[in-house]
Amino acid sequence: MSTGRSLLASVWRHAVDVLRPAATPARPAVVRLGVGAFAAWNGHRRRDLVRGLHRQDPRRFEPVGVVKVLKRPLPPRVADGLFDATQAVNALATLGVAHRVTGPLNAALQLWTQSYRNSWGMLYHNDNMLLMHQMVLGVSPSADALSVDAAVAGRGLAPAVLERRHGGVLPMVNAATCVVYLISGVAKVRSELGVKWAGGDVLRGQIAIDGLRKELFGSEMPAAGRALYRQEHLFTLMATVALAVELGAPLSLVDRRLGRAFAVAAWGMHVGIRVIMGIKFTYNTSGVSYLGYFPVGPALPR
Repeated sequence: MSTGRSLLASVWRHAVDVLRPAATPARPAVVRLGVGAFAAWNGHRRRDLVRGLHRQDPRRFEPVGVVKVLKRPLPPRVADGLFDATQAVNALATLGVAHRVTGPLNAALQLWTQSYRNSWGMLYHNDNMLLMHQMVLGVSPSADALSVDAAVAGRGLAPAVLERRHGGVLPMVNAATCVVYLISGVAKVRSELGVKWAGGDVLRGQIAIDGLRKELFGSEMPAAGRALYRQEHLFTLMATVALAVELGAPLSLVDRRLGRAFAVAAWGMHVGIRVIMGIKFTYNTSGVSYLGYFPVGPALPR
């Protein structure tokens, strides 16, 4: 009995050390800066697109998530104002200005604006990943270093302290990443083909359909997609790797080396999608979405 308890205690301690190690506050701060800066750039470049969505036919509005409290869309000027306010609060949270207030507020506003955007059309999993990362960083102590708050408090921009509350932030960010990939993988194997999706025929067909759609609407199928279309074995390899990356995503939380391998493989997968299909998952191909797997500074179990 005592042996069993010792084993469970050992497993528990190991899990805590992996998922909530003692780390410096610079570790989540670097990710806060990276994710916040990407969100600022992404919001700026999409501003005109989002304002156009707010002015679509109200009949296209199908509220999802927290936006289900609405029976009809907001007046366009109100929706525009909320979107712009979200960008302003994101800037403050990224800089770490009164982060205990601006962080959670940014998380709430990002949830609202992304849900409102999704209520007008297709849902993009990379956008939802960015949202979850911002929410984790917004409600965690991610601004205790490299922030205006840290400078004003006189602690220095990078306090040399090791605390579990700082070390636990990135595993939560990475867990959000894993959820997105795992859901994508499960959706594939739950289809009629099941694990046979890895055969590559579905992926090859998707590329062909996407190429035809592009040509019908005035653009061109990427040259790489056209050149590689007849390489059936290559598509089998790509489909197998994609499924393995998605279903194996949770393993990235077990060990840092596995996490880095997953990040590199996932990034490579999205680069391949961009080259062959011309589909841009900008958050993923930028590498910012995987910053949590390459932490700054040491983390010590205790």
